[in-house]
Amino acid sequence: MSRPRLTTDTDYCAALVRDLDRDRYVADLFAPAGRRGALFALHAFNVEVSRVREAITNPLAGEVRLHWWRESLAGGARGDVQANPVAAALLEAIDTHCLPRASLEALLEARQFDLYDDPMPTVNDLEGYAGETSSALIRLATLVLAPKAGTASAEAAGHAGVAYAVTGLLRAFPVHARRGQCYLPLDLLTAHKLTREDAVSGKAGPALLEVLAVLRALARRHYGAAMTALAGVDPAELPAFLPLMLVPGDLEAMERPHDPFTSVPAAPALARLWRLWRGAAVLRKAVKAR
Repeated sequence: MSRPRLTTDTDYCAALVRDLDRDRYVADLFAPAGRRGALFALHAFNVEVSRVREAITNPLAGEVRLHWWRESLAGGARGDVQANPVAAALLEAIDTHCLPRASLEALLEARQFDLYDDPMPTVNDLEGYAGETSSALIRLATLVLAPKAGTASAEAAGHAGVAYAVTGLLRAFPVHARRGQCYLPLDLLTAHKLTREDAVSGKAGPALLEVLAVLRALARRHYGAAMTALAGVDPAELPAFLPLMLVPGDLEAMERPHDPFTSVPAAPALARLWRLWRGAAVLRKAVKAR
């Protein structure tokens, strides 16, 4: 990836997030202008590493890409890093806001799962995966917005990230199934007398629908826990949590009858934008409740 002419690193990151992660892009616009660049950098980095599977022909190639990001975070390949607008912006955000590199390294480690077709082993593993990816992004964003973000923020980020990630995986279920990817926990499948092959078979029987319902309930529990924890969060951090406001509507839409292997009911773009705008007021109310 080379830097486009007359485009700053921040502009490049903003455009990438706007095009490929619209929910977080809109949420970032609610942050103070001076903080948005770092948020765009974090979320552009996430776009890059979350889409590695789509850009490779075999897992080894994906491992190489993730290793490059590890090297970049560790300070290796400095010239290559500065030529990459996302990496350059990310490193600037890390230095400016004293962000913990260990969280980003753990995110990269978790993203290795995406490269393979193995099922998620357990529900606990799914929550751990969501915590090291989605929750970590929220927590890092809170540190950009409020450097002294405390334990309440960490707890809220943990639950919010799991709720948002599990909901997102359910929304992407048809795409993952067509690729042969299985984020449905094997222990949950086994409890319903299903196998990994059933989860990517294209045939949605009652048992598989029940597994998906259990995961929706899991996302709802974490959403509720996040909303409770938000009562102790600094209001300055709220833009980091704004995508969480999409979770109830997405889960409600998934309750409508549909073939999960074909498509998942989703709100149109304008409706999602409205939910984010309305969600900002809901978050402010949750914080005022403390």
